[in-house]
Amino acid sequence: MGRFINTKGNPTLGVAICARCCRKFPIGELQADPNYPGLRVCSDDMDVFDPYRLPARQPEDVTLAFTRPEVPIGTNPAGTITEDGDYFIIAEDEDDYLEP
Repeated sequence: MGRFINTKGNPTLGVAICARCCRKFPIGELQADPNYPGLRVCSDDMDVFDPYRLPARQPEDVTLAFTRPEVPIGTNPAGTITEDGDYFIIAEDEDDYLEP
């Protein structure tokens, strides 16, 4: 047996059928489903929005201020560091080290 739906006082006087449960509702009570916007469903059959339907996040372009160079930094083996660590002294001939 059909059910009478009073649409008096609603913005539209139409009656619609929920796409999931097939019950009749006033058109104003049906909403677009978040996952399938073409479906008009009642509030009981509304799905929770699936975040996997969002587009993938774009990677950020992060550039560091002080990066390590890609070429090896060579040091002269004929050198010494002072005791306080302030200076690196290089000898003129590679056999001797200078004393600070």
